[in-house]
Amino acid sequence: MKNTIRLAIAQVNCTVGDLKGNSERIKEYLGMAEKAGADIVSFPELAITGYPPEDLLLKPSFVEDNIDALGKVAKSVGNIVAVIGFVDRKKSDIYNAAAVIYRGRVAGVCYKMSLPNYGVFDEFRYFKAAPSQSVFRLGNIVFGANICEDIWHKKGPAAMQAAKGAGLIINISSSPYYMGKIDKREEVVRYQAKANKVFVSYTNMVGGQDELVFDGQSMIVDNKGNVVARAAAFKEDFLAADIDIPAGTGRSVKVVTIPVSTRSAEKPGISPCRVKELGPVAEVYEALSLGLKDYVLKNGFREVVIGLSGGIDSSIVAALAVDALGKSNVIGVFMPTRYSSEASERDARELANRLGIKFMTISIEQLFKLYMMALDSKFSGSGKDKTEENLQARIRGNMLMALSNKFGWMVLTTGNKSEMSTGYATLYGDMAGGFAVIKDVPKTLVYKLAKYRNGVSEVIPPDVLTKEPTAELRPDQKDSDTLPPYDMLDKVLKLYIEEDKSSADIIKTGFGKDIVARVVGMVDTSEYKRRQAPPGIKITPKAFGKDRRMPITNRYK
Repeated sequence: MKNTIRLAIAQVNCTVGDLKGNSERIKEYLGMAEKAGADIVSFPELAITGYPPEDLLLKPSFVEDNIDALGKVAKSVGNIVAVIGFVDRKKSDIYNAAAVIYRGRVAGVCYKMSLPNYGVFDEFRYFKAAPSQSVFRLGNIVFGANICEDIWHKKGPAAMQAAKGAGLIINISSSPYYMGKIDKREEVVRYQAKANKVFVSYTNMVGGQDELVFDGQSMIVDNKGNVVARAAAFKEDFLAADIDIPAGTGRSVKVVTIPVSTRSAEKPGISPCRVKELGPVAEVYEALSLGLKDYVLKNGFREVVIGLSGGIDSSIVAALAVDALGKSNVIGVFMPTRYSSEASERDARELANRLGIKFMTISIEQLFKLYMMALDSKFSGSGKDKTEENLQARIRGNMLMALSNKFGWMVLTTGNKSEMSTGYATLYGDMAGGFAVIKDVPKTLVYKLAKYRNGVSEVIPPDVLTKEPTAELRPDQKDSDTLPPYDMLDKVLKLYIEEDKSSADIIKTGFGKDIVARVVGMVDTSEYKRRQAPPGIKITPKAFGKDRRMPITNRYK
């Protein structure tokens, strides 16, 4: 015996702490699900609070307010089952929870059993794990609801709920993006569906939250492990599909009484099964664009300012800003000194013209001279070194921050992961700003992103892609004067930072001892700089910040 059920997924962009705004968004999508004739609609993990709420969870008033918000949302649920993520409290313990709601009341609550405590996740700090999992009955269909990490464990809640007779598993998630995560996640969901012979409705969050980006790409998978419906990547979406689920044979712990037959007739609103449209580089570009947009707008800014150097890093940040915020909200500033080439100014101006953004030039040469005059007697007897180079970067940082203060523009920094890793950046100079867009993007990937963006429309001048990288802080300076070639450097950095390989292990892969020692030394001695850098978007498996928390004072070599 089979039962046709219409499943809906509300892939919404929630904001941490915006209980009212998130609730209104949920109500809007509840209306869409009702209109589409859905039997069940699911929302992401902690949709009421946004994810991750971090130490807001330590405030009892926040937890109580989120429970009140859920109660108000529940009143708007009509003849449909809604699965909504929120924070529940039992005595002194709080739980990462999924409320199963029908006709204005919470019919049951499922708690997250598998609490992640690695990488960017810190759920042991806040939540108590569920001791067991419930299942629910919807007409003749038995289903289970579980949360994010629960689906990643082969013998975890999904298997337990299937053993209790569930033919459908509804997983609500807030699974952040990094390169390669999407395929890995789909593999996990398909395995659970096939291994447990259940349909899986996987609902993922979308949007940016500080350093994290949630890519969406929710899906419905049949009991043979086939993806039958897929939501969009990196944007809000509503997904609906009809599936035939075998009648449940297990005994349900919780019961939701709604006759499926009254809602299973032909109705509008069925979504086509999308194919994955984005390649690896396009994925990263969309993640950066969404993360930038949400960070700027959710924090009350509208416009951004970027120091344009005529180089590849500032060019890709400017292109991302235009795509995320619109050209009228992006300002580029070129700040030359005696070491700035005519080619750099030409490339910066041409980039601004191609993007259609406001462009201004502020020469810092006179300020640089005044600094040098003021310090001349103090520096007497000392030769010129990187001190004079860093002064230029710090003057530029001051100029950008002055513009930010005066006009309310957020400063976007332009340092990439290769530079942040090795300390090839100036503290309080080019590191000064509100958001580090490409902080987790290796230099070699920056070039790929630029070529990808030019494939859409050529906005980055060709010379920018071909000229040798330089900071132009002294005569004839090149990045290669200080750093190994980027194609070599990025491989060593990946092994050391993302894979935690030792120097000895890296040398065994074929890299020279001197190169490895040099790179590892630069990484280790630059921790104090990174700790003071602005937040940036995570796009690799291990980013600086929550992912990698090294001590500053550290003598382990």
